[in-house]
Amino acid sequence: MPQLLRTSAAVLALMAPLAPALAADVDTIAIVTPEQGTDFGWNQQGIEGLEAAAEATGTEAIVAQGLGYGNVRPTLRELAEDGAQLIIAHASGYATEAIEVGREMGVHVATGNPSEPPLIGKYELMGEKGAFLAGVLAAKMTRTKVIGIVVSSESPNWNAQSAGFAQGVRHVSPEIELRYAIIGPAAYADVAGARRVTESVIASDADIIFGQGNGSSFGMIQAVETVTPPSGEKVWFIDVIGDKTSIDKGHLLSSVIWDMAPVFEQMVADVRDDSFGTKEYALRLEDGSQRLLKTDHIPAEVWDEIETVKQQIIDGTIEVTVVTEPADTRAMMSTTLAAAE
Repeated sequence: MPQLLRTSAAVLALMAPLAPALAADVDTIAIVTPEQGTDFGWNQQGIEGLEAAAEATGTEAIVAQGLGYGNVRPTLRELAEDGAQLIIAHASGYATEAIEVGREMGVHVATGNPSEPPLIGKYELMGEKGAFLAGVLAAKMTRTKVIGIVVSSESPNWNAQSAGFAQGVRHVSPEIELRYAIIGPAAYADVAGARRVTESVIASDADIIFGQGNGSSFGMIQAVETVTPPSGEKVWFIDVIGDKTSIDKGHLLSSVIWDMAPVFEQMVADVRDDSFGTKEYALRLEDGSQRLLKTDHIPAEVWDEIETVKQQIIDGTIEVTVVTEPADTRAMMSTTLAAAE
């Protein structure tokens, strides 16, 4: 069942449909997510980011989670009636409904669609620069010189990260082999499929797996923990979005962290100064919203090199190309293993 949770000492009375929110009139922000915030990934990072942003901006947070991918208009209207002046529509499939309700209720909404100031703001979260750093890390740590990339779909944000990772690997060594495997067209929750595909990549002697899967990432981790490549080397896993350190059994090398709190804080600030939607909201190395997770498994000298590369990306010495099309991403790989559709 969908859950609506408040994070505040105050409980607002129900309100009639609202006129457009006034600049500086933001005391309640909300997020709607398709799944529960326990996935160490997209849903959990979104919810935790909203709650952190609420604390930082002195606002109340309302969380509506586990909504699935059906009609969310009733929930969006309820949130607006409960006083939310900014709603984060935290799934690409929510964009059309969120925009409709935002216009109808006069509420600011953030979606993946183009901005329509002052009510509609675009946030398109991609981690290509953090993935570049992960590629550098993988290239420094591999012993077999074979690295696997396993994805649950070829969505634009996964494509961007896969391409960024490939660029990072090539920055260190053009000779390293990249095995690129696709579980399915939308296999975000396919744990069994993820394990099977990851096992096949490890069998090609990959000793590092860069996995992008949401729920299916747990299948990737199972493969990493239980399968040994022909070389006999230990297999490392590099995750994305969240931090699975608390459940790591010694194979989590790092993760491309998506910290959404700074992004949501900027949205609140822009609503308050009446500039919401005039800029695109994105993850950045500069503010730490996009970063590489430091673990005890990474040697100090390797981390120092990564920090140097990070600064070079920030100052423009190294340019990371954003690639979102599947064909362009596949072209950057040594071998592509597409799952049967």
